[in-house]
Amino acid sequence: MMKVLCVFGKYQYGNPARGINTEYAAFVPALRKLGHEVIHFESWDMSAYASYAEMNQSLLETVSKVQPDVMLTVQMHYEIWLETLKIIQARGDVATICWTTDDSWKYRQVSRFIGSAYHAMTTTYPEIINKYHQDNIQNVLLSQWAASSETFNEPLSCKSCQYPVSFVGRAFGNRNYRISQLQKSGIEVASFGYGWPSGSIPAEEIPRIMRESVISLNFANSIGQNQIKARTFEVPGAGGFLLTEYTPGLERYYTLGKEIEIFYDIPELVEKINYYLAHPEERDAIAWAGFERTKREHNYEIRMQEVLDFAIKSKENWLKTNRIELSKLSLHDACESHKISWNLKFLSVILLWFSRLIFGHQKGSKAARRIIFEISWRLFKKTTFTASGWPGRMFPKY
Repeated sequence: MMKVLCVFGKYQYGNPARGINTEYAAFVPALRKLGHEVIHFESWDMSAYASYAEMNQSLLETVSKVQPDVMLTVQMHYEIWLETLKIIQARGDVATICWTTDDSWKYRQVSRFIGSAYHAMTTTYPEIINKYHQDNIQNVLLSQWAASSETFNEPLSCKSCQYPVSFVGRAFGNRNYRISQLQKSGIEVASFGYGWPSGSIPAEEIPRIMRESVISLNFANSIGQNQIKARTFEVPGAGGFLLTEYTPGLERYYTLGKEIEIFYDIPELVEKINYYLAHPEERDAIAWAGFERTKREHNYEIRMQEVLDFAIKSKENWLKTNRIELSKLSLHDACESHKISWNLKFLSVILLWFSRLIFGHQKGSKAARRIIFEISWRLFKKTTFTASGWPGRMFPKY
């Protein structure tokens, strides 16, 4: 048994109103099921901290107190300082690994700047591994999302389902348009999640909805290219029939048309929805095949064991070639550099005022932070993710 310190948010984007975070709901139970002691450290919800300095100090204190074997993080952006990560990395007794999300676009903005401060990184994008290597980040594990074994359930027959067609997920990008196009074609979609009229739903309700739907839709849109999402595995794992937008690489995990079904555009989506609603036996066969494949190969116990093994091995390899004296590393100087100067304070006040005037209080605050972050990573690159980085100093609560 190992001690695993999980450093990420319990709730989506650190906001309880958005529901339980995917990584928290997936990783924590799987690690415990593997027999490990799991300690969760909240790093996304800043309401408990006065500043990022206080949060980083608290993380170091937690590491010293808990003495975990592995620290598994999911970073939103700059919340964990590079100074903090390097202190933990240099301890030698804690293997550090970061599970990255959305590397199709976040590699350029985040992952390439923080990767060298970890013993290991993960990515779900095969084509990104070469970019890590080119940036001298060698210990990279190709992993993928999966389904929680706690939600595994045998498929219902088509006639026993409550919803003909459903979608569970946030209403963003072109999803509203796509759902409206289906409605214009005579297909009603029961939509659940943040941004839809029904709003967010409890995490425990999601598998039930997917299982009780004749067809569960999945849209692969993201910032940048389409991506394989966790829902790709969660639907068949819950006993549902998955009809998903095609994303390159799906063939690595499922036999298309046999274990899950795909579409490329709205006309094909309409055609396939109508086809499977009219052919329940074929729908049921695919749902069962997808469930068996997911149960056998795509659960988080398998994924997390691979992550832990890779983290431990990477730490051992790192220690063979790196000899850093821990006494030389201190967070004191970092905390001093994190203090906000009068000119940055003035800039943040002006930017917040204009952004809130245009977008309102909540959206304006996020817009102001985003503007500074976009400028910072382009101009100051890795410094953005240190204690002296502008975004964290100017907007400690956003």
